[in-house]
Amino acid sequence: MTTEDTPFLLVGLGNPGPRYAGNRHNVGFMVLDLLAGRLGARYKGHRSGCDIAEGRLGGVRVVLAKPRSYMNVSGGPVVGAARFYKIPPARTVVVHDELDLPYGAIRLKSGGGEGGHNGLRSITSSVGTRDYLRVRFGVGRPPGRMDPAAYVLKDFSGTERKELDFFVDRAADAAEAVVTTGLEAAQNTFHAL
Repeated sequence: MTTEDTPFLLVGLGNPGPRYAGNRHNVGFMVLDLLAGRLGARYKGHRSGCDIAEGRLGGVRVVLAKPRSYMNVSGGPVVGAARFYKIPPARTVVVHDELDLPYGAIRLKSGGGEGGHNGLRSITSSVGTRDYLRVRFGVGRPPGRMDPAAYVLKDFSGTERKELDFFVDRAADAAEAVVTTGLEAAQNTFHAL
């Protein structure tokens, strides 16, 4: 399989089940669900431990993966999907919530630290490298002295929900741009917004 034939693995981070569906921590799932809709694809359970949907974005083959494990142990299912589809870390794009960005800000990068994000820490540990692509979706800092772990496990506020669909759509556009135009071009587009 040549590099051009190798699909991109787009991973959305979140926690499984209806209890967590609207949480800030689940924004990765929200973006991946929107991308699956764009593909006209349905998720199916996969032996990797992820729910998988496949298709093409802008002519590029993609595998969408939502780990069925809890966020803190999502690395195993992500590695399982990457191995099954023979996708290297350089073609893996992880969509996740980011406390260090204001609400709705989208930032794209390759590699770097985990910034206390246990989902990223699990992926880095399982994959054995930090050199995978990231779509960081800003959820802002918790108010007052609220514990960041409690904050990300709360639903978006009523005010935030008014703009959530717009920001999720923009994050999906950014993930698609990383796949179709490359990281640098996508950064030039989305970091300017």
